[in-house]
Amino acid sequence: MSDGVGEQTTPTAGTRGDGQGTGDRRAILEMRDVSTHYGLISVLRHVNVEIFPGEIACLLGGNASGKTTTLKTILGYVKPSEGEVLLEDEVVSGMDTTEVVRRGISMVPENRRLFSNMTVKENLELGAYQRRDRKAIAKDMEEILETFPRLRERLSQKAGTLSGGEQQMVAMGRALMAKPKVLLMDEPSMGLAPVLVDQVFKIIKDINELGTTIFVVEQNANMALSIADRGYVLQTGQVVLADTAQSLLNNPQMREAYLGEL
Repeated sequence: MSDGVGEQTTPTAGTRGDGQGTGDRRAILEMRDVSTHYGLISVLRHVNVEIFPGEIACLLGGNASGKTTTLKTILGYVKPSEGEVLLEDEVVSGMDTTEVVRRGISMVPENRRLFSNMTVKENLELGAYQRRDRKAIAKDMEEILETFPRLRERLSQKAGTLSGGEQQMVAMGRALMAKPKVLLMDEPSMGLAPVLVDQVFKIIKDINELGTTIFVVEQNANMALSIADRGYVLQTGQVVLADTAQSLLNNPQMREAYLGEL
């Protein structure tokens, strides 16, 4: 390949980057031989991904590699032309996005995409729009405000007036209000100052440690791999590397092609 990255390598099944094996646990989210097209244009080609309960997995790659389309395919915005997406061994590809979210997948979209004229509280409440367990919703809201204490001070403030970092917190909190089994994150560092990038990735790690399984798409490979258990590298719609985060960080071809090292 032109960037020097070799053929796909497959990590030991169930191996976590923190050294803790997942053993024989089954994947909570899986893409099996997924291909997608926009009209006649092939975007994803035979993509296989496994996300295990309780871990952080990351998807890396350059612009136009197919990263966002991968997330859209999982959520049902894009229907696979081949293959299938499974949540807890149940096929969800082909379902409407509303049903996919109801079954336990939510996303923090690229560029946050908040309702700027609505308050912080209203944006957070929208995340729970499919839930009917009012007491549990109130409890989850309180937990989110404990995770993001800055938002407590801004509950009545319009979301569009917040800083970029605060808006990212609202977007993350809104997704968590859906009580997801798997949280998808699309480019969480995009448009943020370096000091805020560090803060956001620390929050991602904290959310994971509270028990949320996370699949993060990110161009900042160093930051993503620093918190992830495992990673996948996507190039022109194909997975070309798959390994533990530490192994990817130590891979010479990976370091040259994606980590900016010669």
